[in-house]
Amino acid sequence: MAVSSGSAKALPCFQASASLLAPQTQRTVVASASPRRASVRMRASAAAPAELKKTVWVWTENRQVMTAAVERGWSTFLFGSKDLGKDWSSTARINPLFIDGPEIFNGENQKVAVISQVASPRELKLVQPDNVEAENIVIDFRGGWQVIPAENIVAAFQGCRGTVLAVSTNSTEAQVFLEALEQGLDGVVLKVDDMDDIIKLKDYFDRRNESKSQLPLTKATVSKVEVVGMGDRVCVDLCSIMRPGEGLLVGSYARGMFLVHSECLETNYIASRPFRVNAGPVHAYVTVPGGKTSYLSELRSGKEVIVVDQNGLWRTAIVGRVKIESRPLILVEAKDNSGDDTYSIFLQNAETVALITPDTGPSGRKAIPAIPVTSLKVGDEVLVRKQGGARHTGIEIQEFIVEK
Repeated sequence: MAVSSGSAKALPCFQASASLLAPQTQRTVVASASPRRASVRMRASAAAPAELKKTVWVWTENRQVMTAAVERGWSTFLFGSKDLGKDWSSTARINPLFIDGPEIFNGENQKVAVISQVASPRELKLVQPDNVEAENIVIDFRGGWQVIPAENIVAAFQGCRGTVLAVSTNSTEAQVFLEALEQGLDGVVLKVDDMDDIIKLKDYFDRRNESKSQLPLTKATVSKVEVVGMGDRVCVDLCSIMRPGEGLLVGSYARGMFLVHSECLETNYIASRPFRVNAGPVHAYVTVPGGKTSYLSELRSGKEVIVVDQNGLWRTAIVGRVKIESRPLILVEAKDNSGDDTYSIFLQNAETVALITPDTGPSGRKAIPAIPVTSLKVGDEVLVRKQGGARHTGIEIQEFIVEK
């Protein structure tokens, strides 16, 4: 998810009315926040943008908030006072926009957007592509309802290359608007006076952007499979469905994390549970966003983990429930194919628990890449994630450490 500070430049897919024509580099929006609203006309386009970008404008009178936003790459600010905008512009490189009633202007006094208040279904119906004449519209949802109205806006404006932003009074609201119907609105106007909301929203974008990257996975050869005693194992139930080839990175040592498959595969004896990973005992590490690890025993509802596939592509997922129960365990050790390190993991001794492998099917096509631990044998190859072994509260640090 790319993030834009949101300079007010026009996208070429819109046509303004003759009285509102502006240069092609200028965004023009016409509407009204009062009951007597000017119509807005926005054309749908079959061509989807090559990359989904999210725009962030900041609306604040707090200089610390301004500084925090600029440091994080957001330079477009809304001001109710031109004096304040000019004052801040003299001390920081920002793009000031000025609010005048329901309209927003840039420093050259050109109209770039409008604020449209939505407090009822009737007002929501007025904010539709057929009623829009320009490109930037800022929606201020009033009356307590946000999620459903935002979803209606996303559905109505899909395929339009305009910019529809929602006023958010904290980072949590912003996330709701950015995730409505999965695609989300085009951006947010963050109206805050607390710099923590700037920091939290930037952290949110960082986590989403990281999920487009790949984690390097390496092959390791199983060197030991041993049935051991009972232990308290953790089932991690997510709020997301996992596909074949996806699972969680888990290990007894942070330096080497095994890719443990989800229970998404059908069997003759039990229905699939594609939201679940039978991950291992309470002491094991699990990889979480931000390059960190957590103990499985520390996971609880609302926490985030990362779901990884056999190619290293990953995404975040929310933990819905954690189940800890006493079960028989198997110890698995595997040696790094490209080095001398040996990694270890304990898993429940059950046919539904599997490790993801690098194996391919006929003609090089990916087979179902998982071996149940009950079928695992010495010499089998599995996928592991190598990383630094020294950790402090889950954060990787540089220090001498021995784990065995």
